[in-house]
Amino acid sequence: MIIQGNSRNWRVFLVTALTLLTMPAGGLTADHQHAAISPPAGTGAAHQHHTTEAPQKPSAQAEHVHPAPVADNRGVGLDEHLGARLPLDLTFRDEDGKPVRLGDLITRPTVIAPVYYRCPNVCHFLQGELAQVLPQLQLTAGTDYQVLSISFDETETPEIARRNRDTYLAAAGGKVPAAGWRFLTGDPPAIMALTGAAGYRFQRVGVDFQHPVAILVVSRDGMIVRYLHGTRILSKDLALALAEAKEGVAGTTIRKMVQYCFSYDPEQKTYVFNVLRVTATVILATLGAFFAFLLLTGKKRPKDRTP
Repeated sequence: MIIQGNSRNWRVFLVTALTLLTMPAGGLTADHQHAAISPPAGTGAAHQHHTTEAPQKPSAQAEHVHPAPVADNRGVGLDEHLGARLPLDLTFRDEDGKPVRLGDLITRPTVIAPVYYRCPNVCHFLQGELAQVLPQLQLTAGTDYQVLSISFDETETPEIARRNRDTYLAAAGGKVPAAGWRFLTGDPPAIMALTGAAGYRFQRVGVDFQHPVAILVVSRDGMIVRYLHGTRILSKDLALALAEAKEGVAGTTIRKMVQYCFSYDPEQKTYVFNVLRVTATVILATLGAFFAFLLLTGKKRPKDRTP
C-alpha cells in the first residue's frame, strides 16, 4: 500500500501534537455574578464590607471584620487538612433542637459551610451563593450529596437555624429539599472538635466573629477532599469537588476523567480546564482513526478487468 502526500509534513504534524500533549496544563475560568439575597430576619444591622485589613479595637458596636487567612497556627486562618477525616461521632442540634450525630448526616458526598447565622455579611453571602448554585447542579440534594450549614457560635439556637433554613431554601426556589440542606447548632466541645479537625480557626470579637470564608467538601466517610474559598462559588467547581468526593467504581472512573480534563489551581482557588492536554489528545485520536481508515481501505484492491 502506498500513502500519497508529503511524509515530512506528517512528521511535523505528529511532533506538534506530541509537544502539546506534554506541555503544562493551561486553564480557563468562568465569570460568575453574585446574586443578592435579603438577610434572614433577626440577624441585626448590616456590617461593614469584607476587608483584609487588620481589625481595629472593637467599640461598643463591634465591626464585623474578616481578615485574609494567615500562615501560622495562631489567630484567625485556615490550614487545609486535605485527606484528614472529620470526627463523625460529634453531636449537634438540628433545626428542631433534636440531637443529631454528624456521622448519621454525612452518608454521601457532603458540603459543609462553617458559618454563624446572625452574620448578615459574608456568611449570608456564602449561603445565598449556595442557594443559587445548588439548583444548577445535575445532582439531587439529599440523594446524591448533602449540605450542612454548621454554626460555630455556641449561643445560637435551633430557632435561628430554622429561620435561616426557611430563608435559603426559599432563595433556592424550592429546588433544594429540606432534607438535603440541614442547619445545625452545637455546644463548644463539638464546635471546636469539628473546626479543629478542618483547620478552621476563628475568634470572637464582641458579639461578632473574625473567621475564614470557605466551604469544605468531604466524602461519605468524612475525609476532606477539597476546600472552596470565598463567597463566589462556581457550579463547575462544586460539581467537580463532589465528583472527587464520590466513592465506588463509578466515582473512581469520574475522578480519573476529572483529573485528566481538569486540575485544581490552588492560587486561583478554582478548577481549570486542561486545554492543551485535551486538544492534543483529540488530535492524536483523530490521527489514529485516520491511519486506521487508510490501512483498512488500502487492503481493498480493485480487481483487474479483462476486456
